[in-house]
Amino acid sequence: MYIEQTSKPKLVVLSTLFPHSGQPNAGVFIRERMFRVGKKLPITVVAPVPWFPFQGLVRLIRPHFRPDAPLYEQQKGVEIFYPRFLSVPGLFKSLDGFFMAIGCRHIMKKLKDQKRFNIIDAHFGYPDGYAATLLGKWLSVPVCITMRGTEVPHASLVSRRVRLIRALRNASRIFSVSESLRQHAISLGIDGDKITVVGNGVDTQRFYPVDKTEARKAFALPLDAKVMITVGGLVERKGFHRVIEIMPALMKKIPDLHYLIIGGASAEGDWTEKLKGMVQEAGLEQRVHFLGTMSSDKLKQPLSSADVFVLSTRNEGWANVILEAMACGVPVIASDVGGNAEVVANETVGTIVPFGDSDRLKTALEQALTREWNTKEIINYARDNSWDKRVAMLEQAFSKVLADSRKKGK
Repeated sequence: MYIEQTSKPKLVVLSTLFPHSGQPNAGVFIRERMFRVGKKLPITVVAPVPWFPFQGLVRLIRPHFRPDAPLYEQQKGVEIFYPRFLSVPGLFKSLDGFFMAIGCRHIMKKLKDQKRFNIIDAHFGYPDGYAATLLGKWLSVPVCITMRGTEVPHASLVSRRVRLIRALRNASRIFSVSESLRQHAISLGIDGDKITVVGNGVDTQRFYPVDKTEARKAFALPLDAKVMITVGGLVERKGFHRVIEIMPALMKKIPDLHYLIIGGASAEGDWTEKLKGMVQEAGLEQRVHFLGTMSSDKLKQPLSSADVFVLSTRNEGWANVILEAMACGVPVIASDVGGNAEVVANETVGTIVPFGDSDRLKTALEQALTREWNTKEIINYARDNSWDKRVAMLEQAFSKVLADSRKKGK
Protein backbone atom coordinates (compact mmCIF):
# COMPACT_ATOMS: atom_id res chain seq x y z
CA MET A 1 0.00 0.00 0.00
CA TYR A 2 1.32 3.42 -0.91
CA ILE A 3 0.93 6.08 1.76
CA GLU A 4 2.04 9.63 1.08
CA GLN A 5 5.01 10.46 3.27
CA THR A 6 3.72 13.41 5.24
CA SER A 7 3.28 13.65 8.97
CA LYS A 8 0.14 15.78 8.75
CA PRO A 9 -3.30 14.27 8.16
CA LYS A 10 -5.24 15.75 5.25
CA LEU A 11 -8.90 14.80 5.16
CA VAL A 12 -11.65 14.27 2.69
CA VAL A 13 -14.88 14.53 4.65
CA LEU A 14 -17.42 12.22 3.00
CA SER A 15 -21.06 12.72 3.91
CA THR A 16 -24.38 12.71 2.06
CA LEU A 17 -25.76 15.01 4.75
CA PHE A 18 -24.09 18.36 4.33
CA PRO A 19 -25.45 21.89 3.85
CA HIS A 20 -25.64 23.39 0.39
CA SER A 21 -27.38 26.35 -1.21
CA GLY A 22 -30.49 24.28 -1.95
CA GLN A 23 -30.63 22.72 1.52
CA PRO A 24 -28.82 25.12 3.88
CA ASN A 25 -29.84 23.45 7.17
CA ALA A 26 -28.98 19.85 6.30
CA GLY A 27 -26.10 18.38 8.27
CA VAL A 28 -25.02 21.62 9.90
CA PHE A 29 -23.83 19.55 12.90
CA ILE A 30 -21.35 17.74 10.65
CA ARG A 31 -20.11 21.01 9.18
CA GLU A 32 -19.82 22.53 12.65
CA ARG A 33 -17.63 19.68 13.84
CA MET A 34 -15.45 19.20 10.79
CA PHE A 35 -14.90 22.88 9.94
CA ARG A 36 -13.48 23.21 13.43
CA VAL A 37 -11.16 20.30 12.69
CA GLY A 38 -10.39 22.12 9.44
CA LYS A 39 -8.83 24.95 11.43
CA LYS A 40 -6.19 22.44 12.56
CA LEU A 41 -5.95 20.08 9.57
CA PRO A 42 -6.51 20.58 5.82
CA ILE A 43 -9.97 19.35 4.76
CA THR A 44 -11.95 18.99 1.56
CA VAL A 45 -15.59 17.92 1.54
CA VAL A 46 -17.18 15.44 -0.84
CA ALA A 47 -20.93 15.40 -0.29
CA PRO A 48 -22.53 12.89 -2.69
CA VAL A 49 -26.08 13.70 -3.79
CA PRO A 50 -28.66 10.95 -4.51
CA TRP A 51 -30.12 11.13 -8.01
CA PHE A 52 -32.34 9.20 -10.41
CA PRO A 53 -33.77 10.24 -13.80
CA PHE A 54 -37.35 10.99 -12.75
CA GLN A 55 -36.91 12.72 -9.42
CA GLY A 56 -38.18 15.99 -10.88
CA LEU A 57 -41.56 14.29 -11.26
CA VAL A 58 -41.50 13.23 -7.61
CA ARG A 59 -41.14 16.88 -6.62
CA LEU A 60 -44.55 17.58 -8.19
CA ILE A 61 -46.00 15.55 -5.30
CA ARG A 62 -43.30 16.15 -2.71
CA PRO A 63 -41.85 19.65 -3.30
CA HIS A 64 -39.05 19.23 -0.74
CA PHE A 65 -37.81 15.93 -2.18
CA ARG A 66 -34.06 16.03 -2.81
CA PRO A 67 -33.54 19.77 -3.34
CA ASP A 68 -31.25 20.69 -6.22
CA ALA A 69 -27.61 20.92 -5.17
CA PRO A 70 -24.71 22.62 -6.96
CA LEU A 71 -21.82 20.57 -8.29
CA TYR A 72 -19.32 22.67 -6.35
CA GLU A 73 -19.22 25.52 -3.88
CA GLN A 74 -17.01 26.99 -1.18
CA GLN A 75 -18.07 27.58 2.39
CA LYS A 76 -15.77 29.53 4.70
CA GLY A 77 -12.88 28.81 2.36
CA VAL A 78 -13.48 25.04 2.29
CA GLU A 79 -14.04 23.41 -1.10
CA ILE A 80 -17.11 21.20 -1.33
CA PHE A 81 -17.89 18.84 -4.20
CA TYR A 82 -21.36 17.35 -4.76
CA PRO A 83 -21.04 14.37 -7.11
CA ARG A 84 -24.25 12.52 -8.04
CA PHE A 85 -24.90 8.84 -7.44
CA LEU A 86 -27.77 6.61 -8.54
CA SER A 87 -30.38 6.16 -5.81
CA VAL A 88 -33.93 5.10 -6.63
CA PRO A 89 -36.25 6.02 -3.72
CA GLY A 90 -37.75 3.00 -2.01
CA LEU A 91 -35.82 0.51 -4.15
CA PHE A 92 -32.37 -1.06 -3.95
CA LYS A 93 -31.38 0.98 -0.88
CA SER A 94 -28.95 -1.77 0.02
CA LEU A 95 -26.99 -0.74 -3.09
CA ASP A 96 -26.72 2.95 -2.17
CA GLY A 97 -23.27 2.47 -0.67
CA PHE A 98 -21.88 0.83 -3.81
CA PHE A 99 -23.42 3.38 -6.17
CA MET A 100 -22.18 6.18 -3.91
CA ALA A 101 -18.63 4.88 -4.17
CA ILE A 102 -18.93 4.66 -7.97
CA GLY A 103 -20.35 8.19 -8.14
CA CYS A 104 -17.53 9.61 -6.01
CA ARG A 105 -14.65 7.67 -7.54
CA HIS A 106 -13.73 10.22 -10.22
CA ILE A 107 -13.50 13.25 -7.95
CA MET A 108 -11.82 11.24 -5.19
CA LYS A 109 -9.20 9.92 -7.64
CA LYS A 110 -8.58 13.47 -8.86
CA LEU A 111 -8.15 14.79 -5.32
CA LYS A 112 -5.87 11.88 -4.46
CA ASP A 113 -3.68 12.54 -7.51
CA GLN A 114 -3.44 16.17 -6.36
CA LYS A 115 -2.33 14.90 -2.94
CA ARG A 116 -5.25 16.70 -1.33
CA PHE A 117 -5.97 13.97 1.23
CA ASN A 118 -4.48 10.94 2.92
CA ILE A 119 -7.49 9.95 5.08
CA ILE A 120 -11.16 9.53 4.20
CA ASP A 121 -13.38 10.69 7.05
CA ALA A 122 -16.93 9.37 6.56
CA HIS A 123 -20.00 10.31 8.56
CA PHE A 124 -22.67 7.64 9.24
CA GLY A 125 -21.85 3.95 9.01
CA TYR A 126 -24.16 3.30 6.06
CA PRO A 127 -24.26 4.13 3.22
CA ASP A 128 -21.49 6.72 3.62
CA GLY A 129 -19.13 4.56 5.65
CA TYR A 130 -19.58 1.58 3.34
CA ALA A 131 -18.85 3.75 0.29
CA ALA A 132 -15.80 5.20 2.04
CA THR A 133 -14.29 1.77 2.74
CA LEU A 134 -14.69 0.82 -0.93
CA LEU A 135 -13.02 4.08 -1.97
CA GLY A 136 -10.32 3.56 0.62
CA LYS A 137 -9.57 0.14 -0.84
CA TRP A 138 -9.53 1.44 -4.42
CA LEU A 139 -7.35 4.46 -3.59
CA SER A 140 -5.17 2.86 -0.89
CA VAL A 141 -5.99 5.30 1.90
CA PRO A 142 -7.20 4.65 5.45
CA VAL A 143 -10.82 5.32 6.39
CA CYS A 144 -12.39 6.67 9.55
CA ILE A 145 -16.13 6.41 10.18
CA THR A 146 -18.16 8.51 12.60
CA MET A 147 -21.30 6.80 13.91
CA ARG A 148 -24.10 9.31 14.50
CA GLY A 149 -27.17 7.27 15.34
CA THR A 150 -28.60 5.94 12.08
CA GLU A 151 -26.55 2.79 12.67
CA VAL A 152 -29.22 1.60 15.11
CA PRO A 153 -32.15 1.45 12.65
CA HIS A 154 -29.90 0.30 9.80
CA ALA A 155 -28.75 -2.66 11.87
CA SER A 156 -32.35 -3.89 12.08
CA LEU A 157 -32.50 -4.37 8.29
CA VAL A 158 -30.61 -7.48 7.20
CA SER A 159 -29.23 -6.17 3.89
CA ARG A 160 -28.00 -2.91 5.39
CA ARG A 161 -26.78 -4.60 8.57
CA VAL A 162 -24.37 -6.78 6.58
CA ARG A 163 -22.88 -3.79 4.76
CA LEU A 164 -22.81 -1.67 7.92
CA ILE A 165 -20.82 -4.33 9.78
CA ARG A 166 -18.48 -4.76 6.82
CA ALA A 167 -17.84 -1.02 6.73
CA LEU A 168 -17.14 -0.80 10.47
CA ARG A 169 -14.79 -3.79 10.32
CA ASN A 170 -12.87 -2.36 7.36
CA ALA A 171 -12.48 1.11 8.88
CA SER A 172 -9.12 1.97 10.42
CA ARG A 173 -10.76 3.95 13.22
CA ILE A 174 -14.35 4.49 14.31
CA PHE A 175 -15.59 7.56 16.13
CA SER A 176 -18.84 7.39 18.06
CA VAL A 177 -20.69 10.47 19.21
CA SER A 178 -21.87 8.60 22.33
CA GLU A 179 -20.98 5.60 24.49
CA SER A 180 -24.38 4.05 23.74
CA LEU A 181 -23.50 3.94 20.03
CA ARG A 182 -20.11 2.45 20.85
CA GLN A 183 -21.85 -0.32 22.77
CA HIS A 184 -24.21 -0.84 19.83
CA ALA A 185 -21.23 -1.35 17.51
CA ILE A 186 -19.66 -3.79 19.97
CA SER A 187 -22.94 -5.74 20.00
CA LEU A 188 -22.54 -6.07 16.21
CA GLY A 189 -19.17 -7.75 16.73
CA ILE A 190 -16.93 -4.70 16.23
CA ASP A 191 -13.75 -4.51 18.30
CA GLY A 192 -14.34 -1.91 21.01
CA ASP A 193 -10.66 -0.93 21.03
CA LYS A 194 -10.97 0.64 17.58
CA ILE A 195 -13.89 2.86 18.65
CA THR A 196 -13.26 6.27 20.22
CA VAL A 197 -16.12 8.22 21.78
CA VAL A 198 -15.97 11.86 20.75
CA GLY A 199 -19.21 13.66 21.47
CA ASN A 200 -20.19 16.87 19.80
CA GLY A 201 -19.44 20.17 21.48
CA VAL A 202 -21.15 23.52 21.72
CA ASP A 203 -20.14 26.89 20.32
CA THR A 204 -20.47 29.19 23.33
CA GLN A 205 -19.56 32.17 21.15
CA ARG A 206 -22.77 31.56 19.22
CA PHE A 207 -25.02 30.14 21.94
CA TYR A 208 -25.41 32.19 25.09
CA PRO A 209 -28.37 33.67 26.99
CA VAL A 210 -29.89 36.95 25.86
CA ASP A 211 -32.40 39.00 27.81
CA LYS A 212 -35.53 36.88 28.28
CA THR A 213 -37.91 39.84 28.25
CA GLU A 214 -36.57 41.13 24.94
CA ALA A 215 -36.54 37.61 23.50
CA ARG A 216 -40.19 37.08 24.37
CA LYS A 217 -41.18 40.42 22.93
CA ALA A 218 -39.58 39.38 19.64
CA PHE A 219 -41.97 36.43 19.42
CA ALA A 220 -45.01 38.15 20.94
CA LEU A 221 -44.97 35.84 23.97
CA PRO A 222 -46.52 36.89 27.28
CA LEU A 223 -43.78 37.89 29.69
CA ASP A 224 -45.30 35.83 32.52
CA ALA A 225 -46.04 32.70 30.46
CA LYS A 226 -44.35 29.32 30.78
CA VAL A 227 -42.62 28.44 27.52
CA MET A 228 -41.40 25.12 26.12
CA ILE A 229 -39.30 24.85 22.98
CA THR A 230 -38.10 22.15 20.58
CA VAL A 231 -35.69 22.60 17.66
CA GLY A 232 -35.30 20.01 14.94
CA GLY A 233 -36.54 18.65 11.63
CA LEU A 234 -40.33 18.36 11.57
CA VAL A 235 -40.37 14.58 11.29
CA GLU A 236 -41.90 11.75 13.30
CA ARG A 237 -38.61 10.78 14.95
CA LYS A 238 -38.12 14.10 16.72
CA GLY A 239 -41.39 13.73 18.66
CA PHE A 240 -43.05 17.13 18.37
CA HIS A 241 -46.39 15.30 18.21
CA ARG A 242 -45.68 13.58 21.51
CA VAL A 243 -45.38 16.98 23.19
CA ILE A 244 -48.47 18.40 21.47
CA GLU A 245 -50.51 15.39 22.60
CA ILE A 246 -49.90 16.07 26.30
CA MET A 247 -50.32 19.84 26.16
CA PRO A 248 -54.06 19.86 27.05
CA ALA A 249 -53.33 17.85 30.21
CA LEU A 250 -50.32 20.05 31.03
CA MET A 251 -52.39 23.20 30.66
CA LYS A 252 -54.75 22.05 33.39
CA LYS A 253 -51.83 22.55 35.79
CA ILE A 254 -50.03 25.27 33.85
CA PRO A 255 -52.70 27.34 32.10
CA ASP A 256 -50.30 29.95 30.70
CA LEU A 257 -48.30 27.39 28.71
CA HIS A 258 -46.83 28.09 25.25
CA TYR A 259 -44.80 25.83 22.94
CA LEU A 260 -42.30 27.05 20.33
CA ILE A 261 -41.53 24.74 17.40
CA ILE A 262 -38.49 25.58 15.29
CA GLY A 263 -37.71 23.53 12.22
CA GLY A 264 -38.95 22.47 8.82
CA ALA A 265 -38.76 19.72 6.25
CA SER A 266 -35.68 17.51 6.31
CA ALA A 267 -34.23 14.54 4.44
CA GLU A 268 -36.38 12.30 6.67
CA GLY A 269 -39.63 13.91 5.54
CA ASP A 270 -41.99 16.72 6.45
CA TRP A 271 -44.65 16.52 9.16
CA THR A 272 -45.45 20.23 9.11
CA GLU A 273 -49.05 19.89 7.97
CA LYS A 274 -49.68 16.88 10.19
CA LEU A 275 -48.42 18.75 13.25
CA LYS A 276 -50.42 21.86 12.40
CA GLY A 277 -53.48 19.65 11.98
CA MET A 278 -52.94 18.20 15.45
CA VAL A 279 -52.65 21.70 16.90
CA GLN A 280 -55.84 22.85 15.19
CA GLU A 281 -57.78 19.78 16.26
CA ALA A 282 -56.73 20.34 19.89
CA GLY A 283 -57.60 24.04 19.72
CA LEU A 284 -54.02 25.07 20.50
CA GLU A 285 -53.46 27.56 17.67
CA GLN A 286 -52.79 30.38 20.14
CA ARG A 287 -50.40 28.30 22.23
CA VAL A 288 -48.26 26.38 19.73
CA HIS A 289 -46.08 28.62 17.57
CA PHE A 290 -44.43 27.34 14.39
CA LEU A 291 -41.43 29.60 13.81
CA GLY A 292 -39.99 27.80 10.77
CA THR A 293 -36.33 27.10 10.23
CA MET A 294 -33.66 29.38 11.69
CA SER A 295 -29.94 29.67 11.20
CA SER A 296 -27.85 28.70 14.20
CA ASP A 297 -26.78 32.33 14.60
CA LYS A 298 -30.38 33.27 15.45
CA LEU A 299 -31.35 30.36 17.68
CA LYS A 300 -30.11 31.89 20.92
CA GLN A 301 -33.04 34.31 20.93
CA PRO A 302 -35.92 31.77 20.92
CA LEU A 303 -33.93 29.45 23.19
CA SER A 304 -33.43 32.28 25.69
CA SER A 305 -37.17 32.99 25.65
CA ALA A 306 -37.95 29.47 26.89
CA ASP A 307 -38.20 27.94 30.34
CA VAL A 308 -37.62 24.34 29.20
CA PHE A 309 -36.22 22.61 26.14
CA VAL A 310 -37.97 19.30 25.36
CA LEU A 311 -36.82 16.56 22.97
CA SER A 312 -39.12 13.51 22.94
CA THR A 313 -37.13 11.85 20.20
CA ARG A 314 -37.35 8.19 19.16
CA ASN A 315 -33.71 7.85 18.14
CA GLU A 316 -30.67 10.07 18.54
CA GLY A 317 -26.90 9.79 18.42
CA TRP A 318 -25.79 12.97 20.12
CA ALA A 319 -28.20 15.89 19.81
CA ASN A 320 -26.14 19.07 19.53
CA VAL A 321 -29.20 21.18 20.23
CA ILE A 322 -29.35 19.90 23.82
CA LEU A 323 -26.03 21.54 24.68
CA GLU A 324 -27.01 24.59 22.65
CA ALA A 325 -30.13 25.00 24.81
CA MET A 326 -28.07 24.56 27.97
CA ALA A 327 -25.57 27.16 26.78
CA CYS A 328 -28.52 29.58 26.73
CA GLY A 329 -29.35 28.61 30.32
CA VAL A 330 -32.32 26.37 29.48
CA PRO A 331 -32.83 23.00 31.26
CA VAL A 332 -33.63 19.97 29.10
CA ILE A 333 -36.23 17.19 29.23
CA ALA A 334 -35.26 14.39 26.82
CA SER A 335 -36.20 10.79 26.10
CA ASP A 336 -33.88 8.01 27.20
CA VAL A 337 -32.56 7.06 23.76
CA GLY A 338 -29.14 7.16 22.15
CA GLY A 339 -26.72 9.53 23.83
CA ASN A 340 -29.34 11.77 25.45
CA ALA A 341 -28.61 10.48 28.94
CA GLU A 342 -24.92 11.14 28.37
CA VAL A 343 -25.63 14.78 27.56
CA VAL A 344 -28.29 15.34 30.22
CA ALA A 345 -25.94 13.74 32.69
CA ASN A 346 -27.37 14.98 36.00
CA GLU A 347 -30.50 16.51 37.49
CA THR A 348 -28.99 19.99 37.74
CA VAL A 349 -29.29 20.39 33.95
CA GLY A 350 -32.45 18.43 33.18
CA THR A 351 -34.34 15.14 33.30
CA ILE A 352 -34.29 11.97 31.21
CA VAL A 353 -37.62 10.15 30.77
CA PRO A 354 -38.45 6.75 29.23
CA PHE A 355 -39.28 7.00 25.55
CA GLY A 356 -42.98 6.69 24.78
CA ASP A 357 -44.14 7.17 28.38
CA SER A 358 -46.45 10.17 28.00
CA ASP A 359 -47.29 10.26 31.72
CA ARG A 360 -43.63 10.46 32.72
CA LEU A 361 -43.03 13.09 30.05
CA LYS A 362 -45.94 15.18 31.31
CA THR A 363 -44.79 14.89 34.92
CA ALA A 364 -41.20 15.82 34.04
CA LEU A 365 -42.32 18.86 32.07
CA GLU A 366 -44.70 19.97 34.79
CA GLN A 367 -41.94 19.74 37.39
CA ALA A 368 -39.41 21.45 35.16
CA LEU A 369 -41.75 24.33 34.35
CA THR A 370 -42.48 25.00 38.02
CA ARG A 371 -38.98 24.44 39.41
CA GLU A 372 -36.35 27.07 40.16
CA TRP A 373 -33.28 26.12 38.11
CA ASN A 374 -29.72 27.29 38.67
CA THR A 375 -29.19 28.91 35.29
CA LYS A 376 -25.53 29.66 35.91
CA GLU A 377 -24.84 26.01 36.68
CA ILE A 378 -26.55 24.93 33.45
CA ILE A 379 -24.50 27.42 31.40
CA ASN A 380 -21.24 26.33 33.05
CA TYR A 381 -22.07 22.69 32.29
CA ALA A 382 -22.45 23.57 28.60
CA ARG A 383 -19.19 25.52 28.60
CA ASP A 384 -17.39 22.48 30.01
CA ASN A 385 -18.48 20.72 26.81
CA SER A 386 -16.94 23.19 24.37
CA TRP A 387 -15.51 22.14 21.02
CA ASP A 388 -11.84 22.62 21.96
CA LYS A 389 -11.51 19.30 23.78
CA ARG A 390 -13.32 17.41 21.03
CA VAL A 391 -11.20 18.84 18.24
CA ALA A 392 -7.98 18.01 20.08
CA MET A 393 -9.10 14.38 20.45
CA LEU A 394 -9.94 14.14 16.75
CA GLU A 395 -6.68 15.73 15.65
CA GLN A 396 -4.70 13.27 17.75
CA ALA A 397 -6.70 10.29 16.48
CA PHE A 398 -6.29 11.25 12.80
CA SER A 399 -2.54 11.61 13.31
CA LYS A 400 -2.36 8.12 14.77
CA VAL A 401 -4.42 6.65 11.92
CA LEU A 402 -2.01 8.15 9.38
CA ALA A 403 1.06 6.98 11.30
CA ASP A 404 -0.32 3.44 11.61
CA SER A 405 -1.18 3.34 7.91
CA ARG A 406 2.32 4.46 7.00
CA LYS A 407 3.80 1.65 9.07
CA LYS A 408 1.62 -0.90 7.31
CA GLY A 409 2.64 0.54 3.95
CA LYS A 410 6.35 0.03 4.54
